[in-house]
Amino acid sequence: MNLPDITPLILTFNEAPNIERTLARLSWAEKIIVVDSHSTDETLDILARHPAVEVHFRAFDSFAAQCNFGLSKVTTEWVLSLDADYVLEETLVDEFRTLSPLKTLAGYRVRFVTCVLGHPLKWGLYPQRTVLYRKDVASYVCDGHAHRVQLLGPSEQLDSRILHDDRKSFSRWLSSQDKYALDEAKKLEATPFGDMPLQDQLRSLIIVAPFIVMAYTLFVRGMIFQGLPGWYYVFQRVVAEALLSLRLIERKLL
Repeated sequence: MNLPDITPLILTFNEAPNIERTLARLSWAEKIIVVDSHSTDETLDILARHPAVEVHFRAFDSFAAQCNFGLSKVTTEWVLSLDADYVLEETLVDEFRTLSPLKTLAGYRVRFVTCVLGHPLKWGLYPQRTVLYRKDVASYVCDGHAHRVQLLGPSEQLDSRILHDDRKSFSRWLSSQDKYALDEAKKLEATPFGDMPLQDQLRSLIIVAPFIVMAYTLFVRGMIFQGLPGWYYVFQRVVAEALLSLRLIERKLL
């Protein structure tokens, strides 16, 4: 695959703690499309220092709508969809160069390395995602608080990974998690129990989810052996699940 055939697409809103590291691994890109939701920190100043970056402004309504808007600005065959706290492994770009996709192949999935304030963990809960895909067979849909890309065709797994390394403040993280919990609570309420994946079935039971997440991350995923970064990650996941439980209880009591 030729690198000029790939356009990175990034969403930003007050991503000054992250975006410079993300852009540093995209020096190969001829154009980078950024959809910014009117940042008020130093994000725009950082973006302006990178000649390949083309910024488009759009008021935020949903992640899916932001991504679909960004897709409309891409002119290449392939899109590399990234969050502002994604840092490519150096080997990933070399892997892009070796790809010779069939016309029927729609995209590529990638696994992630979870980082805590710059410290990589051996294991995490962040799921693999389709990040590299053909523009003309892709569209985004909402999925609870998050979003996902729908492809008209199959995808394959890449060997290299992406570091998920969000260094925004804990206060910002906590505020975001509360908003996400409300969206997830609405999603769970609207989905029949039998149609839910196991993870969401456990969440819908309300009481058990935070305790299951603590046990799973500590012992099954081995966070107990990963020092302070591991414990930090465990407590983050427990707090996130506890917020969702609180939102579910709140909605049942109102």
